[in-house]
Amino acid sequence: MRISDFLVRELGRRQVVLFFLIATLLYILPLILADFPYIDDNWRTLAAGNAWAAQGRLFMDWLYQALTFTGAAPNIFPLPLLLATVVMSFALTRLTFHYFPEPTLACCLVPLPLWYNPFLLQNLSYQYDGAGMALSLVAVIYAITFCGASRIQRWLVPSALLALAIGLYQISLNVFLGLCCLELLRNVHRQVPWDELWHRSGWRLAQLLLAVLIYSVTAYPFTDAGRAQLLNPGADPWLQIGINLARVMEKVALLFHGGYTAVFIALVLCAVTGAVQLGRQIRERHLSRAKGLLLSFSCLLALPLVVLLVPGMTLLFRDFNEGARTLMGFGVLLMLLFYLAWLGLMPLHQRLPLVLAIALLATLSLSFAYGRVLTMEKTFASSALYSLSHDISSHRELREAKRIYLSVTYSDRWLAGAEGTFKQLPVLRYLLNIDYFMLAETLPSAGITNVVAERERRNATHAGLMGYPPLVDSLYYRLYLIGDYGFIVMKEPPHGRLLQW
Repeated sequence: MRISDFLVRELGRRQVVLFFLIATLLYILPLILADFPYIDDNWRTLAAGNAWAAQGRLFMDWLYQALTFTGAAPNIFPLPLLLATVVMSFALTRLTFHYFPEPTLACCLVPLPLWYNPFLLQNLSYQYDGAGMALSLVAVIYAITFCGASRIQRWLVPSALLALAIGLYQISLNVFLGLCCLELLRNVHRQVPWDELWHRSGWRLAQLLLAVLIYSVTAYPFTDAGRAQLLNPGADPWLQIGINLARVMEKVALLFHGGYTAVFIALVLCAVTGAVQLGRQIRERHLSRAKGLLLSFSCLLALPLVVLLVPGMTLLFRDFNEGARTLMGFGVLLMLLFYLAWLGLMPLHQRLPLVLAIALLATLSLSFAYGRVLTMEKTFASSALYSLSHDISSHRELREAKRIYLSVTYSDRWLAGAEGTFKQLPVLRYLLNIDYFMLAETLPSAGITNVVAERERRNATHAGLMGYPPLVDSLYYRLYLIGDYGFIVMKEPPHGRLLQW
């Protein structure tokens, strides 16, 4: 068979699964090769700790207890991520057949942005949390695609799956709502009758309400009250939502740099072509004027809703988190653009939708670049750990100190070796999100056990301002000994360093 024939012929389920298995594993390969404990992974590895229930993620505790056959969470990376990736390949296969009963290779490209979401790289960086976040996406996909034989099954099973997704990672609710918007466009394209169209929308709303109810009586009671506080209605919440949304847009804009901007503009133009095609199909339904306007308005409203769901529910909380790991909804936005682009390109030529692979290749390239940055960070962290542990262990007074306090100086200039990459791909600095020199949880891996956790860093900061002579004065830190207590005071990284080679 010629390659040109393979590109356009219908694929079987096994072939689609194999395609997604290769594609999904390829995306996480740089993270596995880097093997870098990311932020929370350090203390979780030390304590084999879970503590997800207090974050409203009770099912994460259950997941690691099942995978490790213990009552805690020993580090078994990369096994959980590999298992989640395999399950994700089956979920994406199911989603592909849900949208395209007779899929070709181009059809398989449409749902892939849910996994090839650039901001999902930060989620997958966590050796502990990454697998749970991926499985929450899987649960959402199965909730969207489930078609039971009875009315009770169509109501209960998706609701239970969605509650499971929220209990693994609450942000996955944004993905479900975004896929519901995309489902409306799919139903319009497939010429679903008017009554059936809104009947299905009602079912989605009922499933969502029941899922929230299930979550509220299972995982939510274990949640710390401080994590569930919403914006104060008496303090102009709309202004705060606007500010938070602007901060998210500023972070997302970091992605559109250099050739990535051109790729995104081309993708949007192709999506506009598909939107015009969809509008033509609405006009051909010969609905009444009121129904036609309502359906057109609903489809037009889907795009800004999906854009709003990029940060989604995080906009409503008092402690707003602008981290990349909260932007799982960006994958749905990309999938929406891919779907509309497919609708616009397919009627022109059956091979034309394959150009969507260029956008996916750009994201895959970003994943490998991010993997190299993680490797640089791992090298820098190992060097910092060796230097600090050597200085402490070589001074008996510090070795035998009752307690050593560690201050943290936040800066975006610690990782000098990646400055060239950050300049070309600014979004990588946002994805890395490591602006400290050292965490106290890292030192026990080098045998230093008398350094206290970060929450007591104010003591070291205060000691650094008192003008005591340092016991050790290094490039990045000073070590002080006052009585029986030691203090590690970080310096600000040098300014204006230009690397020329």
